[in-house]
Amino acid sequence: MRFVAKILPAVAVALGLALGACDSVDDDRIPPLPVTIRLSNTGLWNTYGVTGFGQYRYFIRQLREPSDYPYTEQTYTGFGGVLLIGGMDPFTADTQVPLAYDLACPVECKSDIRVFIDGERFDAVCPVCGSHYDVVMAGGAPVSGPAAEKKYGMKRYACIPTSNGGYDIVSR
Repeated sequence: MRFVAKILPAVAVALGLALGACDSVDDDRIPPLPVTIRLSNTGLWNTYGVTGFGQYRYFIRQLREPSDYPYTEQTYTGFGGVLLIGGMDPFTADTQVPLAYDLACPVECKSDIRVFIDGERFDAVCPVCGSHYDVVMAGGAPVSGPAAEKKYGMKRYACIPTSNGGYDIVSR
């Protein structure tokens, strides 16, 4: 029942986004910094990727998070870091896919104010402004708080499947 209560509003938001609703979400507030995280083979993906709905991981190069990830000079993690989470792509309706977002809250727009995942609702939550974002079903659309009032959504990154059984997370 909780899943149905979660999916219906998300589907409505996704349809609105896909149909180009006049009340569109601004997801370009975060500065466009490069993102390149190579999890391009099965071993790297099995170690650092996400395989199920709601499973998540943070990548923040300047904090070396995760601490054992093999960061290189060609690894970039955007403005506030990268949130990698398993969910549904609202633009294709593909399920059980990896989704990636910038961790910086689009309301606060500061690289050190990062959202965290509410483990019960699978929303991304800003610890400063209290905004909630649906990152598993609605492409980072705002759910509540100042972000919903201002229609500020999370910045999305591409998760591109590779031929070696992994994914590369890159800027769009």
